[in-house]
Amino acid sequence: MQKAIKYTIFRTGWGYFGLAGTENWLLRTHLPCPDHEKIKSQLLKNLSRLNPESSIEFDKTLFKTLQEQIIAYFEGGCVNFSRDIPIVLDGFSSFVSSVLTACRDIRFGQTITYGQLAKKLGRPAASRAVANALAKNPLPLIIPCHRVIRSPRRFASQSAVAGGKLVPAQAGIGGFSVPGGITLKKKLLLHEKKALQ
Repeated sequence: MQKAIKYTIFRTGWGYFGLAGTENWLLRTHLPCPDHEKIKSQLLKNLSRLNPESSIEFDKTLFKTLQEQIIAYFEGGCVNFSRDIPIVLDGFSSFVSSVLTACRDIRFGQTITYGQLAKKLGRPAASRAVANALAKNPLPLIIPCHRVIRSPRRFASQSAVAGGKLVPAQAGIGGFSVPGGITLKKKLLLHEKKALQ
C-alpha cells in the first residue's frame, strides 16, 4: 500500500459523505451526515489507526467517478457499486473478509438474511458470526451490508408477533453499526425499494 492516504468529503442529497483511500485502493467510507466536521473527524481517526505512519491528505478528486455514482445513488438513481472498485480489507480475519466480499454481490434493491448469507459461505450455522462480521464493515454502501436483514417477513409487514409480543417491523431488519443505526438502514432499504418502482 502507498504511504500517502487521501480522503475527501462531498455533499450528497442526504448530507456529507466521506471516502478515504490511496490513489488505487478504497479504504473507508462514511455514510451521509449533516455535519462535515464529524465525518472528517471519524475518517481521520479511522485512517490514523489503519496506518499511523502514513501522511493523510485531502484530495477533492479522490475516486471522482465513485463520488458521482454516490451522489446519483442518493438522488434516487439505481446504482450498483461494482466489484471492480478496488478495496482493501487488511486487518480482518479470513472469515470477516469472506463475509464482506460475499456481501458485495447483493444487488440494488435486494435483501438477504444473515442466515442465507451464512449458507452461501458454506457456514449455515454461522448467522450470528455473519452479523458480527458485517458490523465491522469499513466500507458501508460500497459493501452494502444494509441489505442483509434478520427476517424478510418482519421487515415486510408493519409488525410481527415474536414470543407472544408484538414486535415492530423494524426489528426484522437487524442491526446497523453506523451513525444513524437501524433508522438509517431502514431508510436506505426503503430508498432503494422506491427507486425500483
